[in-house]
Amino acid sequence: VTKAVRAGEVDAKTRRQIFDAIGFTFPNRLLTSRQPPDGCPQHTFQALSLTLLACFCTDPELAGHSQVLNKIPTFNDILLSPCSPDSTSMVDDVYQCLSAVLATSRGPRELVTKGTVSALCQAYINGNYGSDRALKLLLGLLAVAEVKCWQREASHLLAVLSKLSSDFVKTEDITKFELCEILPHFIPLSPPLTQDLQGCECLHRLYKGLSDILGSKLSQSQRDPALKLAACLVQACGSEWISAGKAGSKFLALLVNLACVEVRLTLEEPDPLEVEGKKEVVTACYVLIEMGIQECLREEKPLLEEVQKVQLMRIMEEAFGAVIFYLRQVKQEDLQDPFIFASVRILGAWMAEETSCLKQEICELLPFLLHYAKKLFKEGSSAVSLPQPELVSSQGSALPQDALRFLLPGFCHLTAEDRPRDILISEGAPALLCEYFLHQWKVLISKPQSLTLLTSTEMSLQTMCGIFLNLAVTAPELIRQDKSFSSLMDTLLKYLPLLLPQKDQLVLAANICTLGLMMARILAGSAVLQETHSAKEFFRAAILFLSQAHTAHAEPGSHSSAMAVAPAYTSAWADIRELWFLGMQALAACVPLLPWLPQAVLQARWLEALSHLLTSVAPASVDLELVAAFQGVLVELSRASEQCQAVILAHHGMEWANLHGMAALGQCLAEQ
Repeated sequence: VTKAVRAGEVDAKTRRQIFDAIGFTFPNRLLTSRQPPDGCPQHTFQALSLTLLACFCTDPELAGHSQVLNKIPTFNDILLSPCSPDSTSMVDDVYQCLSAVLATSRGPRELVTKGTVSALCQAYINGNYGSDRALKLLLGLLAVAEVKCWQREASHLLAVLSKLSSDFVKTEDITKFELCEILPHFIPLSPPLTQDLQGCECLHRLYKGLSDILGSKLSQSQRDPALKLAACLVQACGSEWISAGKAGSKFLALLVNLACVEVRLTLEEPDPLEVEGKKEVVTACYVLIEMGIQECLREEKPLLEEVQKVQLMRIMEEAFGAVIFYLRQVKQEDLQDPFIFASVRILGAWMAEETSCLKQEICELLPFLLHYAKKLFKEGSSAVSLPQPELVSSQGSALPQDALRFLLPGFCHLTAEDRPRDILISEGAPALLCEYFLHQWKVLISKPQSLTLLTSTEMSLQTMCGIFLNLAVTAPELIRQDKSFSSLMDTLLKYLPLLLPQKDQLVLAANICTLGLMMARILAGSAVLQETHSAKEFFRAAILFLSQAHTAHAEPGSHSSAMAVAPAYTSAWADIRELWFLGMQALAACVPLLPWLPQAVLQARWLEALSHLLTSVAPASVDLELVAAFQGVLVELSRASEQCQAVILAHHGMEWANLHGMAALGQCLAEQ
């Protein structure tokens, strides 16, 4: 039987007949028999058993059978045993069995948990018989279970990466380019390679090998895998794998330059088939260009010199011209293509940072971008993800349909300018953004487990607040007329009180608070702001946020105290300072429009607390901007409400108004 099987003379039907006749019992007995027949090699029975199992495993149903899966530890042992010339067939059979198991649904999990990853790593590193097949199987396992493999066998996989990266630096022939194809599979997104010495050494060798390749004259088939490997390293480690100093900055500039050239050559090509075959490598180039944008903006320990930054920005501008050209040709039926998603995402990264270049072209593309983002958001369509695991968005958190998330920062810049703002409004952006805002709220309050998702949701909400604030300042009529803003106002009223107690979400709370106050100023006549429960709760929370930002800080060695930002606000103050001042202005503007508001201020006992604060701090410690902010609110309150005025006067208002140079408040109080 085994001879017939070996000779490959057995078709699927015959194979099944053999199995039905023999079953697993006989191969199991052969595998455990230690006594060979007289005059036969030591492993005779095991070899026969493995040949039968290899034969059975060519039937996918049998390859996933528990009687095969429970032999995985035995297969591992054979791979690691010394291999004599008469036992090579056993090793071949083991590889055949393992390959068949890998192709089944349960197989990969069983292989990882039963130690096959470390066996394959050792077989490859030791150069055992069939080590090339060990590498091939490892690649297969990493393709379907990368995270689990690295969680369980990081040290063994790192040893393989170490060997591969050493070979990569040393070889000077075609192998170097073959390794470019293999290496990305051994670069994990987590744990980061930069966290231990061996990983750092591997990265340095990869940097050196890539420097050699990209510094030479290359054909396209040689350059593409090198660019993909570089992109893979950028996704895993940012720019940390690139050496600092002149050589590193030259390499980084070259890398971004090559990526931009590749993007232009491909996307300015009118032949769609040409583009089709290059999508993978262009997606890798997008990753490199995104790093280029970040490095050009980096001020702390920059890798690039100023001259290089200026040159790269110009070259990247040309590449983005090609991306825009390509997106303008896109047909309706191609919108599901993940490559279009990647192209919109990278354009979003450019728009987020650089708005003065390509202004005209971006304005012309805005209707397409909005239509695309809206379509994906509405359908919740999961765009088919690209086949390379190394080219999946490093953000990980964004589902493929969320193109809007990447466009928000650019929209925030554009809504501050007349022409793009008009286009966004006429294309229905406000309604879409309001709907997206409500959707992101639901994600946030469902308290997602993933920290990445939580952070990206918060960032999206903050950026949208920035967009809506721009609209509130520049297009108040729109906010009055567009029904979407009424439901947005409802949401803001409801959620600020819930958000404020979350100390780690102070920046988001500041955004919500200021936006709510700015919109309340415009929508003061609407029913929802007429002393309803939600309006009262919102203003109570807003007053709390604004009133607790400052405190008196006792100066060491001095009798007086100084005005200081409250400890709870200190870490976020750089991000919320402007919002706080804008919020104070908006609150002052709301006072004459909402007759019930002074009462809410009185209930919060803010006037007493503020009087005490301004009495106890040295005037020199209160800057003019802060004086103006407090005075703005106090003047409106004392004009609108006699009760408020009485409280201010009762707490030495005339004295501290005089002390801090609040002339308008002094005059207002004196009139009474």
